Amino acid sequence: MSFLEELHKPDILDCISHLSSDEVFTPPKLVNEILDTLPQELFTSPNTKFLDPCCKSGVFLREIAKRLIDGLADKIPNLDERIDHIFKNQLFGLAITELTALLSRRSVYCSKDASCEFSVAHFDNPEGNIEYKRTYHLWLKDKCMMCGASKAEYDRGEELETHAYSFIHTDEQRNSALFKRLKDMKFDVIIGNPPYQLGVGNDGGNSSKAKAIYHQFVSQAIKLNPRYITMIIPSRWMTRSVEGISDNWIDEMLNCNKLEILHDYLNAGDCFPGVEIKGGVCYFLYNRDYNGPCNYYLHSTNGETFKNYAYLNSRNIGIVIRDVNALSIFFEISIRFFRQNPK
Repeated sequence: MSFLEELHKPDILDCISHLSSDEVFTPPKLVNEILDTLPQELFTSPNTKFLDPCCKSGVFLREIAKRLIDGLADKIPNLDERIDHIFKNQLFGLAITELTALLSRRSVYCSKDASCEFSVAHFDNPEGNIEYKRTYHLWLKDKCMMCGASKAEYDRGEELETHAYSFIHTDEQRNSALFKRLKDMKFDVIIGNPPYQLGVGNDGGNSSKAKAIYHQFVSQAIKLNPRYITMIIPSRWMTRSVEGISDNWIDEMLNCNKLEILHDYLNAGDCFPGVEIKGGVCYFLYNRDYNGPCNYYLHSTNGETFKNYAYLNSRNIGIVIRDVNALSIFFEISIRFFRQNPK
């Protein structure tokens, strides 16, 4: 049993993941399935740098830390030195709210104050490498020019969260200091479970009518040019049945041929027990240096898994046909059509 497994038993984050649909927390088991898609040699290098730009519970960074602590045992034999190196030089996070920042630090450093004596790694500042800076929307008339939030709903006082997530409210022209700092860090892996939609109310932003925002986290991650990106997001983008995502973004994702692995769950409850997300969810491995077909895994509602190795937009129809039987029928119809209409 590893050091961090002993510290986190029983696993409180597995309990938290079932508490609320307002912000979808990620169960540790699912996090490890996502981490399994990455090349495992990343966890044996003292130079690999990870960023979670949407920390909620800190579970991604915590599970990465476990793997690094085991993977670097030969390179950094002293456990205290190994932990100090990992937390200070390899793990970084941006929290989405002040509360999740405290929760993430507690999960990762075993203390909400990374500079105190109870922290497993001792930083000179309370935040450590998991930061939260209150960010504000950049209003252009009645909409935020960065995320599209409504000024009427999100122009709030200091006592309320702005939900202006720092990761997607920065670029080379606006709030450029954060963007430059993140880009200069040259992350190897950007990973996480971003907020899915801009939604106010009891649906937790998971209704089909709320405006999608998760694609902005994916786009920003791509701009930072890491070797790998892996995120879990709603699957509706693959069928273009989502509001707020442009056709251009969907076309780029379907045709970039850098999605090396894609796990698609028709029932989101298989990933997030007790949470309903219409259209299911998926997690992917985006490989900057890959150009080829996608290893696509469809997880059906009855527990079966179907694999297809092909380009996501192999037939240029602009969507992913998720049902394997429907895909076979489509191919058969296409073959017959072209035989009858060779020109």
